[in-house]
Amino acid sequence: MRLHDLTWGFAVGTLLLSGPWLAFAQTAASATQTPRRLDKNTFMDMESVTNPAISPDGRRIVFTRTFVDKMADRYRSVLWMVESDGSRVRELTGQTYSARQPVWSPDGKRIAFIAERDGSAQIHVLTPETGDLVQLTHLEREPADLTWSPDGTQLAFSMLVPDTDSPLPIKLPEAPKGAQWAKPAVVIDRMTWAVDGQGQIPKTKRQIFTVDARLGGTPGQITDGKYSYDDPEWSPDGKQVYVSSIRRDDWEFARGDSEIYAITLATREIRPLTDRRGRDAQPKVSPDGKRIAYVGYDYQKLTYHVSNLYLMNADGSQAKAWAANLTGSPTGVTWARDGSGVYFTVEERGTVQLYFAPVGGQARRVTDGTHVLSAFSLAATGQVAAIRSSFTEPGTLVTFNVAKPNDLRRLVDVNADVLDGVTLGQAEELRFKSADGLDIQGWLIKPADFDPAKTYPMVLWIHGGPWSMYSVAFNWAFQNFAAEGYAVLYTNPRGSTGYGQDFVNGIQYAYPGKDYDDLMAGVDAALAKGFIDERNLFVCGGSGGGVLTAWIVGHTNRFAAAVSMRPVVNWHSFVGTTDGPVTWYDQFRKHPWEDPQEFAVRSPLSYVANVTTPTMLLTGEADLRTPIGQTEEYYRALKMLGKPTLLVRVPDEFHGFRRPSHQLAQQLYLQAWFGKHRR
Repeated sequence: MRLHDLTWGFAVGTLLLSGPWLAFAQTAASATQTPRRLDKNTFMDMESVTNPAISPDGRRIVFTRTFVDKMADRYRSVLWMVESDGSRVRELTGQTYSARQPVWSPDGKRIAFIAERDGSAQIHVLTPETGDLVQLTHLEREPADLTWSPDGTQLAFSMLVPDTDSPLPIKLPEAPKGAQWAKPAVVIDRMTWAVDGQGQIPKTKRQIFTVDARLGGTPGQITDGKYSYDDPEWSPDGKQVYVSSIRRDDWEFARGDSEIYAITLATREIRPLTDRRGRDAQPKVSPDGKRIAYVGYDYQKLTYHVSNLYLMNADGSQAKAWAANLTGSPTGVTWARDGSGVYFTVEERGTVQLYFAPVGGQARRVTDGTHVLSAFSLAATGQVAAIRSSFTEPGTLVTFNVAKPNDLRRLVDVNADVLDGVTLGQAEELRFKSADGLDIQGWLIKPADFDPAKTYPMVLWIHGGPWSMYSVAFNWAFQNFAAEGYAVLYTNPRGSTGYGQDFVNGIQYAYPGKDYDDLMAGVDAALAKGFIDERNLFVCGGSGGGVLTAWIVGHTNRFAAAVSMRPVVNWHSFVGTTDGPVTWYDQFRKHPWEDPQEFAVRSPLSYVANVTTPTMLLTGEADLRTPIGQTEEYYRALKMLGKPTLLVRVPDEFHGFRRPSHQLAQQLYLQAWFGKHRR
């Protein structure tokens, strides 16, 4: 389970912001308008476009449009549709519930999706031509992984199913009539009993179900209850479903060790197709049913494995690496209609590009450009629908044909109205060397009112993860700082994804540490530009970025102020309280009871006495990924030492803030703290 910053990514695919009307790409900024800035009032007026799904014939694209319900202080999503030529943009579902994950039926006549109303998420099917809408399920838990059977008669999906067996059952005496006894105790025999974003969870396993796609009814469970299953994929004849699973009794400890299985629907027989120490997942069957593409890796006890693309026969034979040594793990693997190969996206040095791997050939890049291309959907005709973002372009819906990838058409831009007349900060790529000569990439956003004759304060904003990637995608938080007269520096230090396995390995048993040198080299590269005020450097980051922020203030005094959000400061206590324990135990050579010193020397708390930088802490009170106890430890230590500090506790928030007002408040607290300590 990755420690990553769920709150302020603001890249393509994130549930962002809101605005009341749809604006199109061709809307031009008025030359007569007074220049405007991306101030705080724009936050809740922006929207996001996600989950594009193109019809099999390539003619229509359905997508999710997300906005802020300002009265409820929450995000809502509705389904919209547009023709591939850009015509007939229209809303498909109303705003009485949130709709997401649209999937076209094989014949292109119906759309299955998940809709949530009053806390209940159910599977629905819509016929766009007639407007007929059917709710297929009445489930107690949220479904996921919707996929149509080849003949369009069934839908497969996954869902968590509770395990009611208690490891130590007891029976209290019967309560007197009308008595109000306390809630019963919870007996736990698992490594993980709570999940960030959900809270304490019952003992569950993820199972695969099928349901009639026309009449609905009671879903049929096709997997057993002992193990969890993911990634359901139908065989072309509809007789089998392929899944990934860890079918081992020690599954809780088998990090990165899943296999692919074939389930025969008639008999419920489950056959393993892969068998190795390592991950095998996301099976994708060729149109003729003869081959299966999948992603995975050979386990090497690395802190993070970059996945490869693999190919095998449908019976599991002749498995081979198909595309290895990529800069990032392949995502969205999709077969070409003629079975000639698969398309997939890859993180690549701050961008995300579309690739094609032909059967029997080498993978090649299909797209180029300074952009993040995500959530692509491929029609039988080779037409693609995707979301594209860049420095000054929030996610827009685009389409192109794989035969002519440069002939890209922007269809829907839901933020053109908000950005009309707004002056944004211009981004400049930085390439520099760290202390040991390693090449590092970053970007520097200039203030919106940039004047080369002036100097400006600068914010170093560190990404979470640490296994994630800052990209060239639009970032509202960065641009808002630029509007307030700050330069913003963001980099991908070693450990980041998108630069290959060796780069990720740079923090093997050394996090935080060497990445600190990379970040400081980035600050030096920005200062060399000549317009940064060295007296007014600020630093912040969330999650993994919070870790590094707390590490930085214990190792240098070059920053005027710092904000550490959702940090880990004490690895010894963290590994026993986070919701992803196995992953984090593996980040150290030994367990904390075997070598507590290794945990101490890598904990920011060990260097708190060195801090002279005014440092604010900010964390959600319900955070289960980096529990607020970590924040409290650091804050209390700073107070004991008489250091300038503040603790901001955000109520009812997990690791990634869900409420729009809390997300905006985080930005305003950052600016207030930096403004207070600006020299």
